Amino acid sequence: MMMSQNNPPGWGAPGVGQRIEEAIELIEMELRHAIAYMNDAVIPQVRKESISAMRVAADTLRSLADRFEQQGSRAASQPPNPPKGPQP
Repeated sequence: MMMSQNNPPGWGAPGVGQRIEEAIELIEMELRHAIAYMNDAVIPQVRKESISAMRVAADTLRSLADRFEQQGSRAASQPPNPPKGPQP
């Protein structure tokens, strides 16, 4: 007994496979363009902005460390304050 195949209309028609191949080629070409754009434009810009942001953060941390150091120097040179509480 042989089973009949019920394929949708146009299935396997000449040209469908070729159109699919052309679509795949176009998709691959667009992907190559997108990858090239990422590599040539986006990544260098992100790298540049990241370096700039890290330098700003480093400067801010350096200033903060300087302030802590100055406050520590002043605190070490001042005599301690006696505790303020109930005195006997």
